[in-house]
Amino acid sequence: QVQLVESGGGSVQAGGSLRLSCAAFGYIYSVACMGWFRQVPGKEREGVAIINNDGSTIYADSVKGRFTISQDNAKYTLYLQMNSLKPEDTAMYYCAADYKPDSCRLSHYMDYWGKGTLVTISS
Repeated sequence: QVQLVESGGGSVQAGGSLRLSCAAFGYIYSVACMGWFRQVPGKEREGVAIINNDGSTIYADSVKGRFTISQDNAKYTLYLQMNSLKPEDTAMYYCAADYKPDSCRLSHYMDYWGKGTLVTISS
């Protein structure tokens, strides 16, 4: 079991930056991957970025070159550095984790989720 707690959301103007954090608790040693997803009311949840346990990363095309996913294994914390933010980045952002390598895809619904942190970008 893994518990995930996000923080770092807020409101910024377009072009600004935010860094989201996700603290992981529980049996995280065998996690195959962790990721960030986002959702706007009325739309499906969208995969943003994934980091695998070997350090490899996957990004959605919409955030490539602007967002960076990273993790601090010593602190059991996942990060999402978001730069050059756009109004269309406005969403609830969720941290997720899964033990199964086959689940480590942007299109896949992972097994463990945080409650989310809200990001609002104004134009």
